[in-house]
Amino acid sequence: MGGARFIIAGAALYLWMRTRGAPRPSPVHWRNAAIVGGFLILGGNGGVVWAEQFVPSGMAALLVAILPFWMVLIDWLRPGGTRPSLGVTIGLVVGMIGLMILVGPSALNPSPQSEAAARAGDGVMLTGAIVLVLASLSWALGSIYSRHADLPKSASVATGMQMLTGGALMFLLALAVGDHTNFEISEVSARSMLAFAYLTTVGSLVGFTAYIWLLKVQPASRVSTYAYVNPIVAVFLGWAFAGEALSLRTAIAATIIIGAVAVITTARSSQPA
Repeated sequence: MGGARFIIAGAALYLWMRTRGAPRPSPVHWRNAAIVGGFLILGGNGGVVWAEQFVPSGMAALLVAILPFWMVLIDWLRPGGTRPSLGVTIGLVVGMIGLMILVGPSALNPSPQSEAAARAGDGVMLTGAIVLVLASLSWALGSIYSRHADLPKSASVATGMQMLTGGALMFLLALAVGDHTNFEISEVSARSMLAFAYLTTVGSLVGFTAYIWLLKVQPASRVSTYAYVNPIVAVFLGWAFAGEALSLRTAIAATIIIGAVAVITTARSSQPA
């Protein structure tokens, strides 16, 4: 399903842009788009999808939030890279502290009643944690590569190609490991289909496209701050639509994270290495 939503979104965006007169991409463009899609969608998104079967959501949020560190480090170490400013470095550390407060110690342990916890031993849990770290690294590599790769001038065409190729790679991997044997169309509920449609349109067409565009116009350190903001958004959506309570700890953590993001976004741009 993860691969399918990106294939649908990527094909729709690519075909729409081609019908509007966008030039035909070259083989080099397709190769580079497949590399970006492989890192972002197969390695990044696919790694998180697999690991969250076994890793508690709180721990997953912390491990995925390593992304800003990977982004800044890779952008610094690449040939001709840029060194992060002091403000960016401080913001990264403070943001991680805020996220740890937001998650809280209880969220780092799986509920004994959860199905995932029941079937996931310590070894599987550790493997899932490692996969999450590697998925975050893969997403960062794809993000930095996409900023400098030879891709179509149209950001929408390039994004469609990346979603299409990355989704195809994820779909092929799913077939190779036998994921399709667990799928029964008769068991798919209307709620599940609505969720799939939402992820395809808002998550892929809107969210992923906006992310790729931002990578072209903003420093990597600023773009990566979404990894800190997402958990806050989830908490407040839970309060607004699911009746979940907001604690003092949540308010303190949100204030710290927003402050960290403000420091990063207003800090001086990265300096030459």
